[in-house]
Amino acid sequence: MTTTSLRNSVLVFTLYALAFSLSVSARPATFLQDFKVFYADYHVKQAEGGRAIQLVLDQSSGSGFGSRYKYLNGRFSMKIKLVPGDSAGTVTAFYLNSDTGNVRDELDFEFLGNRSGQPYTVQTNVYVHGKGDREERINLWFDPSLDYHTYTIMWNHCHCVFYVDEIPIRVFKNNEAKGLPYLKYQPMVIYSTLWEADDWATRGGLEKIDWSKAPFNAYYKDFDIEGCPVPGPTGCSSNPKNWWEGAAYQQLSADEARRYRWVRMNHMVYDYCTDKARYPVPPPECRDGI
Repeated sequence: MTTTSLRNSVLVFTLYALAFSLSVSARPATFLQDFKVFYADYHVKQAEGGRAIQLVLDQSSGSGFGSRYKYLNGRFSMKIKLVPGDSAGTVTAFYLNSDTGNVRDELDFEFLGNRSGQPYTVQTNVYVHGKGDREERINLWFDPSLDYHTYTIMWNHCHCVFYVDEIPIRVFKNNEAKGLPYLKYQPMVIYSTLWEADDWATRGGLEKIDWSKAPFNAYYKDFDIEGCPVPGPTGCSSNPKNWWEGAAYQQLSADEARRYRWVRMNHMVYDYCTDKARYPVPPPECRDGI
């Protein structure tokens, strides 16, 4: 092998190794590289010239995809354009799940379909070691079926924050110091699904799905993963130098706190913390505020 050939081989290998390391530990390069279809592959399609993924729901099946890796802490986001028109009874979801059965950890965005002209509701939920029932619901202040909007889950050792277009709508704090469990040890898969849930999704199940409007379509693009892959570098999740563990991300900034209060004052329609029928005594994490 000539010196030039050797240099070229080393360069190609270096570029390949760099690309691989970035795709695993930083963010996805392509859908095919970092995600896989796990539910009704015939209902998962490329759209917009390959720039987006389309999920389809009809009477035969819903559909879904998930990340090839599990992740432990980080920032996870994607742009979603929700089902347009009469979408009552449908649920479009973006969530993290540890897939550990009765002791699973989970962070949920669930977009509850609506009758035409009614606001779209997003429900968030948090499961810690198998305990959920922490639903909150926000009516979105825009029509999320007209264009893409960015939905983000930030998960570090201090708190979990749900964002809509960089506006925080929910905070779940780490209260281990008060004896409460936190999502700390179980890595999670990133999932996206579109499915039928007309027994509860719209007005508590009063509004049923209208199959004459099928197929229902939702679109996903611009997947962004910045976290610790499992399996992956040992000690990544405990590294205090990860940017999402920095001081700026350990609590909401003053501007984020202001926008968070605006959302909850003007757009919140349900908070499990104030549901006295379910919880005559508020759950302990509800006493801590943001």
